[in-house]
Amino acid sequence: MYLPRLMFAGTNSGVGKTTITTAVMTALTRKGYKVQPYKVGPDYIDPGYHLAATGRISRNLDSWFLREDGITEIFMRSALDADIAIIEGVMGLYDGFGTGELGSSAQIAKLLKCPTVLILDVRSMARSAAAVVFGYRGFDPEVPIVGVILNRVGSDRHYRILKESIEANCGVPVLGAIKRNEQLVMPERHLGLVPTVEKNDLTERLEILSETISSAVDLDHILLLARQAQNLSKPKCKIFTHKKIPTKVRIGVMRDEAFNFYYQDGLDLLCASGAELEFISPIHDRTLPPDLDGLYLGGGFPEMFLEALAGQKTFLAGIRNAAARGMPIYAECGGFMYLTEAIEDFAGKRYPMAGVIPGYCRMERRRAALGYVEATFCQDTVLADRGTNVRGHEFHYSTYICSEKQVPAYRMIKSDGSIESYAGYVRGDILASYLHLHLAAYPKLASNFINNCLRFKEKLK
Repeated sequence: MYLPRLMFAGTNSGVGKTTITTAVMTALTRKGYKVQPYKVGPDYIDPGYHLAATGRISRNLDSWFLREDGITEIFMRSALDADIAIIEGVMGLYDGFGTGELGSSAQIAKLLKCPTVLILDVRSMARSAAAVVFGYRGFDPEVPIVGVILNRVGSDRHYRILKESIEANCGVPVLGAIKRNEQLVMPERHLGLVPTVEKNDLTERLEILSETISSAVDLDHILLLARQAQNLSKPKCKIFTHKKIPTKVRIGVMRDEAFNFYYQDGLDLLCASGAELEFISPIHDRTLPPDLDGLYLGGGFPEMFLEALAGQKTFLAGIRNAAARGMPIYAECGGFMYLTEAIEDFAGKRYPMAGVIPGYCRMERRRAALGYVEATFCQDTVLADRGTNVRGHEFHYSTYICSEKQVPAYRMIKSDGSIESYAGYVRGDILASYLHLHLAAYPKLASNFINNCLRFKEKLK
């Protein structure tokens, strides 16, 4: 199948991948192209910028979760009606899990036969930039590096030196250069970029990005390179294996400024498997909607909205009542924090939360966990039976503190096998932990959750 596509990958983290990729997406969208965005790896924040730039939901391409056939299916399914697909890489081009290529942008580029543009931060560099590009291109010749964009260029003279050196020594075209500009810097905090749902100046910022990239980068050349991508074979459907099943249950999904960490393909799978999703806001909604059959509480930044969350006492009471009635509840990270008795902020002040789970969560000055993990269910849950193995991801700055002895939800091992631990909370039809799962990677888990919601619904008849 013919799908024009391009990946923007960096030499390392912090080179400006999100800024430049979002800028290109914005500029092409404003030229009238349907741009389908993607992000390599387990990222929830960058896809929000892609959505703002293109008006289309960004999809995560994470080979740790989805494996190769899943990556191809997710990609092809969402790109079919687009004019061009643009993928933002993760970390450096060759960075992934351990010493291999698993989880890397390079692996995705090879799998999808995707022409790749390398982004290079050239502060304090001249001819050495050519050596960097030369090394990246030669490290794995199967990765189709077709161009270079230079970021944080100091002057026109600096750009000429860089361009001539790279093109003469590497045989790769320099597609343009971005000069140092503080207006282009994206605001950050403890988990990375500030999510787009919290930014009031996003429209203005996207305008600046679009104008900057249109004048600094050869967009016509970028389109030409994308159109030179090889045809892809249509994959077998192993995730979305059936037509949409008629609605069986209504599941409330918490989504607002505080909770917005979801993989869209996981939500799509729930819908295709018989769930109607109703998005609810613990910040803005006064009460929990009636007639829900289950709750899905995703991750996010509850620690940034503690006063607002704690102030919605009727909504919190609704969560407690739903749990007491036996409603299936699945919560990840921020959602897990919300279900505890309280969250203690960075200054040590505690704010009462739902109180469904004993204990509280305390924000730490240092990161508490980051990385892929392999997990085994320690007991039967609303998602899977005891002994089921899954892959997940953790990224949080809080720790869970509880004096009560509990039976954990998961036995967890870091992806490199270095550390084993037990974590998570299970009681009845409640499953909550810091672990992020990708439901599209495990369709059976999505079906199990829906079936448990259906049993709860029928029990109340």
